[in-house]
Amino acid sequence: MTRQRVAVVAYQGISALHLSIPCAVFHDAFLHRESPFELTVCSLDGPRLTTQSRFELTVAADLAELAQADWVIIPGWPDATTAAPPALLKALRAANRRGATVVGLCLGSTVVAQSGLLDGLSATTHWAYAEDFARAYPRVALDPDPLYLDHGQLVTSAGTAAALDCCLHLLRRTLGSEVASEVARVLVAPPYRHGGQKQYIPAPVPKPRAGDGTLGRVLEALQQELAEPHTVASVAERCAMSRRTFTRQFKAYTGMSFVPWLTAQRLAFSQRLLEQEAFSIARVAELAGFGSESLFRKQFKAAFRLAPSAYRQQFGHKNVAP
Repeated sequence: MTRQRVAVVAYQGISALHLSIPCAVFHDAFLHRESPFELTVCSLDGPRLTTQSRFELTVAADLAELAQADWVIIPGWPDATTAAPPALLKALRAANRRGATVVGLCLGSTVVAQSGLLDGLSATTHWAYAEDFARAYPRVALDPDPLYLDHGQLVTSAGTAAALDCCLHLLRRTLGSEVASEVARVLVAPPYRHGGQKQYIPAPVPKPRAGDGTLGRVLEALQQELAEPHTVASVAERCAMSRRTFTRQFKAYTGMSFVPWLTAQRLAFSQRLLEQEAFSIARVAELAGFGSESLFRKQFKAAFRLAPSAYRQQFGHKNVAP
């Protein structure tokens, strides 16, 4: 069998973890048989690189390897806006034209965006850099939730560990589920992970700003009363405002309408309960103010693409009835 050539681009200050993920999936995990891939690490910055963790790597290959690669993988990047070298962008476009698969893992998606190959397509990246990405690359339809997005020859992934999900997906796409599952077992990783990035994004409860008036104080109180049945009319009355004035001022203050804001607060509170308390799902729904367990499950899954019980399995208490 002809082995597919995988070129992984390394650069000065690269994260050792980011670099190791494609190396592990496409080479190291094939412990007792020859890898079906010929993997080469290619340096942008000469043969000696210092990693983000401050140890050095010696990399013999350079960008010339990309001209023969079937897969070109960019495993991360310093940030969402640091310019990639023109030679790298030119090599990515050339690889794409001749049919190679170009993969941006985590912030590596920003390099693929800079090449112009993602124009008019959707892409993902680490959730913490989503706003920077969207501003910098307006021709790309950023979707900050998926763990990865596959457009055939163009693939992007979310942050850090999602690069492993993406590489296992590419292995599954290329060699089938059996091989991907075998590699996942070697790596002691799930062969497929459900949900998206939203389950990992911290959801802090905003505090009123210094000097806030009645509206700020009422919103602070509401965050302690999420189990109560609040409405626009009832909260407007507490603020001594007409409904119309309250609606206008609330949106100016928070950037969103009242009902979505209240739902977001309740969802954030339910996340903390699932992580920190041993309440049943029904009790969490009640304490967070959803009215019914079925409504809570529906809204939680719509927001995080994960059922509350699955979220608890990943982040919180497990020894409790679902």
